[in-house]
Formats: sequence, C-alpha cells, structure tokens
Amino acid sequence: MQQRHPLPPFNAETAAQKVRLAEDAWNSRQAEKVAAAYSPDSQWRNRASFINGREQITAFLSAKWDKEQQYRLIKELWAYSDNRIAVRFAYEWQDQAGQWYRAYGNENWEFDENGLMRSRYASINDLPISPEQRLFHWPQGRRPDEHPSLSDLGL
Repeated sequence: MQQRHPLPPFNAETAAQKVRLAEDAWNSRQAEKVAAAYSPDSQWRNRASFINGREQITAFLSAKWDKEQQYRLIKELWAYSDNRIAVRFAYEWQDQAGQWYRAYGNENWEFDENGLMRSRYASINDLPISPEQRLFHWPQGRRPDEHPSLSDLGL
C-alpha cells in the first residue's frame, strides 16, 4: 500500500510539513502528481464541484490549470488534530483575457492511515485585482522559502 509521509496522527511540525508538501505539489501544476497524494476513492467538494477519485481529480486539475494561467499558490496551516488538517490559502492567476485574480480560500482535509487525503472540502472566492496589486512574483513552480507567508503579507 502506498504511503505519503508524514502520516497521521499529526503534530504541529508534521501538519505544517504536510501543508507545504501540498503547496509544492499544486504549484508544480502537474495534475497526476497532485492526484497521487489522494486516496483512490478520495472525495472532494471544490466550490460547487463534487469530485470522486483520482481520475476525476486529475481531469479537474488539468482543466483548472488550462484556465488559470500564471498560477501561484500559498497555503498556511490553520489547525490540526489526529488525521485532520485545516488550511487557509490564496493564489493568484490570470485568465486568457489578461485579467488577474486573487483567490482566497479554506480547506478541510482528512487523511487515511497511509497519509493519503481521503476528503477535501474547499471554499474559494475570486477577487479581480490589477497587475499592480499582485503579491506573488516568484517564477512558476515551488514558492521560494524566503518568500513571505500569507500572514507576513497580511492576507
């Protein structure tokens, strides 16, 4: 059976590590790589979409990143206990017409005993922003360690 460390039960250090690993994977924009962190029967609610299993996760993420160009994400640990983690996040993206957005959201995660996420519930709101309001300027891919966190940015 595949395992994704760190495994539950989580403590402050392992929960924060799990959050950063998820952020790094999402910033890779590799749908299959991201989907591998979820259990084969994982259930999602993402905005108004209900998604079940890795195949649907992969398809959803591929379509998302086709639409959301210049995607850059920051996640931050909010709370944790046993096999659950709550996260807040923000990401910036540009649509095909050139409009920039900052999406703000919260996620609730539940993991199985192998460290695979079996449920993800995400609430997300998009705010149109001007290019001058952008705060996430690193090259696409992993956020540099020295880049400010959401709390540091006042988000």
